[in-house]
Amino acid sequence: MNVSRRGFVKYAGLMGGMMGTGALAGCSGAGSGGASSSGDKIKIGVSIWSSTDALGKLSVEIIQKAADILGVEISTVDQGHVSEQVTASVETLCAAGCNGIVICNSADSEMTSAINTCNDNQVYLAQFYRMISKDASPDVYKLAEASEYYVGAVHEDEVANGEKLVSLLAADNDDAYEGLVKGARNIKLEAWTVGDATFQLRWQGYKSGVEAWNSAHPDDKVALSDPVYANTSSSEGANVTQQFYNTDPTMDALIVAGGGGDPLVGSVGQLANMGLTGKIRVASTDFLDDLKAQLESGGMYAESGGHFCDPLYAFLMVYAACKGNADFKPTVGTFGREILFPYVYVSSVSEYEDYEKYFVEDAPYTDDEIAKLAEMGFDELNKSATSLSIEDVKTRHA
Repeated sequence: MNVSRRGFVKYAGLMGGMMGTGALAGCSGAGSGGASSSGDKIKIGVSIWSSTDALGKLSVEIIQKAADILGVEISTVDQGHVSEQVTASVETLCAAGCNGIVICNSADSEMTSAINTCNDNQVYLAQFYRMISKDASPDVYKLAEASEYYVGAVHEDEVANGEKLVSLLAADNDDAYEGLVKGARNIKLEAWTVGDATFQLRWQGYKSGVEAWNSAHPDDKVALSDPVYANTSSSEGANVTQQFYNTDPTMDALIVAGGGGDPLVGSVGQLANMGLTGKIRVASTDFLDDLKAQLESGGMYAESGGHFCDPLYAFLMVYAACKGNADFKPTVGTFGREILFPYVYVSSVSEYEDYEKYFVEDAPYTDDEIAKLAEMGFDELNKSATSLSIEDVKTRHA
């Protein structure tokens, strides 16, 4: 069926009773890396921080859309990016008899347990929005290489993303809200979880972006604060934002690094409560549901991300492995398949309107296109992923 992203919301409500713990009961049969012993229907588990916040909801909905097209059963476990819950979610999904799992973990260390559990249960595993760091977590990386069931990872170039957001904040922008045209010079950084590999890469990018600006503008430098952690709740996001301003009212920009969307909602709401909307530039990598209105009011200055297709491609890789596609069957001694997604950047109302047309009103892929993606080999699938942009969708759907 064709379901627009607006239709996804209603559809997700209808599917609510079939997800979470209730859905797990339907995952019968052994893992065995293929269709379950009770039939040919493939069952794939989704381990995610939240299936109800803005980004998490869209992530689950695009997987559900693809699953319906391909005749796959889906089970979802929310784990809140709490390490114990992340590892427990994989155990729960394996015990429920799922043939594959896609996971958005919070730290590389959790992947040791996740991979071992999937190895023991012969269940395929792929990450989305995440990638094990070869340099920071060599032992975990080697474990993935040695696994017959670790399929790979779908993620973004987080360092480049961080650099880009800083460059957007620092540069003057004539298309921005009237009070935010002049670039920022005193940027505060709100993170989510200590030790999260994705945040570490984004932070590296923020610092690199600041260094690049300051090198090019030695008499007009940008300052970036150390991160303060808000976890994944809106209340903590609000508290961190209040803390930043109380400590330094000269701040003129705030980066909310991520956390699923709720911390950003809290931060933007707190700035509104403090009468600071349109006076402090806010940038983030989680798209708000009301981003256009926030850009119009000055509540938001720039955002990256938004295409929500990482989980779709991770799901397709696990599906292909379960179906026996040799291109996605893990080879012992190699890490697995890696797809590096391009980000979408929006820093004006006009840019958002193009994004909204092709990524909000409708999914970027039709049902037929998703069915074709599921049959592709890796090279072709990777090419499709890395070409995804507003212009790409415009061309395909012209």
